[in-house]
Amino acid sequence: MGFFVERSRTFHRKKILVFASLVFLAALVLVGRLIYIMVFRGEYYIKMATDLEQRERDIKAARGEILDRNGVVLASNASVCTISVIHNQIEKPEEVIAMLVKELGLSEESVRKRVQKVSSIERIKSNVDKETGDRILAYGYAGVKVDEDYKRVYPYDSLASKVLGFTGGDNQGIVGLEVKYDEYLMGKNGKILTYTDARGVEVYNAPEARIEPENGNSLVTSLDYNIQSYCTQAAQKAYIKKEADGVEIIVMNPQNGEIMAMVDYPEYDLNQPFVLTEQYEEYAGTGEENEYLNKMWRNWCISDTYEPGSIFKIVTTSIALEEDLVSVDDRFYCPGYIYVEDRKIRCHKTTGHGSESFKEGIQNSCNPVFIDVGLRIGASTYFDYMGKFGLLKRTGIDLPGEAATIMHSKDAIGPVELATMSFGQSFQVTPVQIAATTASLINGGVRVTPHVGCKIIDAAGNTVEEFAYDSSNIICSEETSETLRMLLESVVSEGGGKNAYIEGYEIGGKTATSQTLPRSANKYISSFLGFYPADEPKVLVLVIIRNPTGIYYGGTIAAPVAKEIFENIIPYLDK
Repeated sequence: MGFFVERSRTFHRKKILVFASLVFLAALVLVGRLIYIMVFRGEYYIKMATDLEQRERDIKAARGEILDRNGVVLASNASVCTISVIHNQIEKPEEVIAMLVKELGLSEESVRKRVQKVSSIERIKSNVDKETGDRILAYGYAGVKVDEDYKRVYPYDSLASKVLGFTGGDNQGIVGLEVKYDEYLMGKNGKILTYTDARGVEVYNAPEARIEPENGNSLVTSLDYNIQSYCTQAAQKAYIKKEADGVEIIVMNPQNGEIMAMVDYPEYDLNQPFVLTEQYEEYAGTGEENEYLNKMWRNWCISDTYEPGSIFKIVTTSIALEEDLVSVDDRFYCPGYIYVEDRKIRCHKTTGHGSESFKEGIQNSCNPVFIDVGLRIGASTYFDYMGKFGLLKRTGIDLPGEAATIMHSKDAIGPVELATMSFGQSFQVTPVQIAATTASLINGGVRVTPHVGCKIIDAAGNTVEEFAYDSSNIICSEETSETLRMLLESVVSEGGGKNAYIEGYEIGGKTATSQTLPRSANKYISSFLGFYPADEPKVLVLVIIRNPTGIYYGGTIAAPVAKEIFENIIPYLDK
């Protein structure tokens, strides 16, 4: 009997020992887990707890301004409010709904849906004027939040709209400079942190923590408000007078590629960028509205290509001078046409110019002369110079959506293609490419990068970053550039560009008239490119009138527009 009792005691002791060991191991695991949580995962769980007891709302950063070269503000901000509600903090839902409907002019159905939605925070309306926001705040309703915000505003409405671009509802750039320089302009939002209880209701009298926003830096551009205004007025006048599809004007400093003005008329209202202009208003509310909004925002100066026509004779002349294949006094004969293989290509003067020098040929914009010169150059050399001059790639302008040149492949350039290329047909380039290439050929031969952005400054006006553009690529000799300037000055003073002539000023330039595809549509593009002063250019002006009614010759309708611009900006630049 004692034996069994002893065995029973031993058995119980073992059970107790095993149980105690298990308890000890469990306690050890729990202690280890606590140490792991407190020491190694402490920050993570502190953050989780904080997140549960804190509610955060954004404080919007003010977007940086966009300025012209003289400090004129082209894009700024207006103080507005964002109205939101927090469902589980609202104590008088019906009164809140009625108040928001009254103050915000929204439908009861839409407000009720948002107020009754169970979420951490629900936005009712943004871009609310500050006066309305203050009235809503004065009601003192629990659960209604009025947060400071900013709305992008453009003081001059449509001025330079295709260049500046605009922002979306979140103040992020969508097109133009606004999107190109978005990272500099947008800033960094701040936070408002409020403490809540387990139900998500704000703790009474608990302090709010604020993380202040960092406002964006400002962009200083090469645009000149006055020159942009002059050009916009000139484009509008030409657009109305010629009932054209559009008018484009580029004003550039040929020495460094700075864009002083860029107009693509009609422009649109930057403060109402989703309202179709008169040109496209018939498509409002249709399924095609987005397509025509994109057309309205599109900058034809950089995003579309066209046959440049006789302006491109500037390029042919430069190649021939560089290769020493023509001199100013070389003689040519124009009977009004020229045969290339089996193709009869006419001069614009069908009766012909007769005997003429090369200088007279460029003054007369004589196609047979330039076809002759182009054939002397040869397809391979011509194509190689197209590459050397930078015409076979994009200019690199600091605006989104630049189109590339549409050109024959080198092997596909036969005598007929070369003949038509020599006077600016059978290929397509952008207006900004024509402006940049011509600027490079007349400035002494330095290839420039057209650009609008100059530098980034902070709120105190200190330079944060200055942008540099490559100017190391020499594309022609100074001698060629000098001869070219002399020839183009004679075009204005003695030749087909005389409608741009201003007494007392030496202006160089070239006219052009080209036909759009398909040729059967009988639509034309009239243009004139001029620069001043002819001996040392500091401003270049390109005028393009698309599909004008009536007379469509560039020398007749585009040159006078350029003259008007020069008459306004030369005294302004010389002062």
